[in-house]
Amino acid sequence: MLRAVCSGRILAVAALGLLISVPLAPAQNFTEIKPSPQQVQWQDLEFGVIIHFGPNTFMDREWGDGTASPQGFNPTQFDPDQWMRAVQAAGAKYVVLVAKHHDGFCLWPTEQTDYGVKSSPWENGRGDVVRRVSDAARKFGLKFGVYLSPWDRHEPRYSNSTEYDKYYLAELSELAQHYGDLVEFWLDGAGSAGHVYNFPRIIEELRTYQPNTLVFADTGLFEYGDIRWVGNEDGNVPYENWNVIDRHGFLRWRPVEADTPLHKGHWFWHPDDEASLRTTEELVSIYEQTIGHGSQLMLGLAPDRRGLLPEADVKQLQEFGVAIRQRYANNLVASGHIRTAGATEAALDGDPDTFWSAPPGSHHAVLEVGFYKPITFDRALTMEWLNGGQHVEHFRIEVWNGKAWSAVVDGRAIGHKRIDRFTRVTASRIRLNILASSAEAHIREFQVFDGGKSAAP
Repeated sequence: MLRAVCSGRILAVAALGLLISVPLAPAQNFTEIKPSPQQVQWQDLEFGVIIHFGPNTFMDREWGDGTASPQGFNPTQFDPDQWMRAVQAAGAKYVVLVAKHHDGFCLWPTEQTDYGVKSSPWENGRGDVVRRVSDAARKFGLKFGVYLSPWDRHEPRYSNSTEYDKYYLAELSELAQHYGDLVEFWLDGAGSAGHVYNFPRIIEELRTYQPNTLVFADTGLFEYGDIRWVGNEDGNVPYENWNVIDRHGFLRWRPVEADTPLHKGHWFWHPDDEASLRTTEELVSIYEQTIGHGSQLMLGLAPDRRGLLPEADVKQLQEFGVAIRQRYANNLVASGHIRTAGATEAALDGDPDTFWSAPPGSHHAVLEVGFYKPITFDRALTMEWLNGGQHVEHFRIEVWNGKAWSAVVDGRAIGHKRIDRFTRVTASRIRLNILASSAEAHIREFQVFDGGKSAAP
């Protein structure tokens, strides 16, 4: 899928039309750019998975060269419902299936080539992995999307740009027309071998049938994406996250998606690979360094040769989901603060569908919370309402020590969601001190939690 599998930068395609939130005009400021409604909804999903399954699964490979016989693809217990139960238990909200990887093997019965499931012994060549997975995702209340690699190491027409573009667009059309609404669309540009992809035609084809799909792209493909890559596959956003990017003087709202596999360094399943499975502690850290840094988390999953997620993976996903729910279940603000009749309650109620607004036209504001008795906590969760743009530019989280306010967090961007960890502290008054904002700040949630032990920032 990504560089660990693809050895290349991600090039995914395009979102024009409905998903461009503003015209590409040079006379704009970062804080004037607003997300589209589709981007707002997508950012609220927060956590997705991407699933790799194909001939590589049966050959102990990460890379396929397009020569594997379709006869080798024959899962014996294929059960995408089992996948979705594990995905749901982990807390993910959407699923992206790799419908065709770089080896060119198609997981749906495409009319464009025989190289795929229809030439395999699985279900006597009448099976459709994309259909089964998309149906299972929706059955469990999960959004569904697809990955369609433009690089194709099997298809002979790849060497002829004009003919291959027709072939690829026909495959895209099948996926875009026959598998329901797609929440996200991926294209990966690894190994292009000199082929120049016709992005405008790909965009037109996609948008004809899927006007609301968000498209993942490397930041460099400025005009061809709605979502941008984080820049690594480690499950880490190593910077304060601003949703607007500048390319050649043009600004666009491009939220981040951070991708990493459940098994370190492996996107496809491999035998005897339990040692690479990430621990619960590692997964929680990844959650806090991605979703907690205003990004989406895209976790890579890999069914085995049976067509099932391995038992160890299922157990780890369940434990991960439980750990996150336990860590962020007891919001001390919502459960114990002194309630007032003021508008600030909208940011303190534990409901992200409500938000508090600072006074109109203000560039500084304070959201203060008092408690009936002192509370002890070591982390804070803050959410900014982004429909009108990202405005907070400098803030502090401060505690009252009986004589003065003392900062435990000093940050710049808040964005969709920010989780800050700090040394455990006890206080009866805390506040979110917005020191600078480009316009009045809008805060969806201000929460604090106690992890039960000291936590370094």
